[in-house]
Amino acid sequence: MDKEMMTAKILEAKSTKGMTWEALASAIGLSPVFTTSACFGSNSMTEDKAMAVCETLGLDKEVADALQDCPYKSWDWSVPQDPLIYRFYEVTGVYGDTLKALIHEKFGDGIMSAIDFTMAVDKEENPAGDRVVVTMSGKFLPYKKW
Repeated sequence: MDKEMMTAKILEAKSTKGMTWEALASAIGLSPVFTTSACFGSNSMTEDKAMAVCETLGLDKEVADALQDCPYKSWDWSVPQDPLIYRFYEVTGVYGDTLKALIHEKFGDGIMSAIDFTMAVDKEENPAGDRVVVTMSGKFLPYKKW
């Protein structure tokens, strides 16, 4: 089973059970961001977590096996048309150079790891309109000098 089919089966079972990503993540003991990412095929799970997803959603071992497969990590170079995803591209376009400059000023020449990384998505209630709070934490990896 490929990752696309795996994701389709997970989404169908999740919808049938009326389960949120938060509830699924809580049931298997992982973060909602990582759980969702793995279920969309962008990360892999250990056998025990993959089996827990399948037990929770009533899916077969074929889905668990696909959840454990190492993904091919790539993305389309065109800007996505989905407005929410596009806005993250917009944030990077507007603030990317600023983030790079501030990170380099604080840490030196290097990058923020997307491997040693965590992220959380929270809701902040606000009378002027609820706020989306995205918190990213990645290990700083300095470029080697030789």
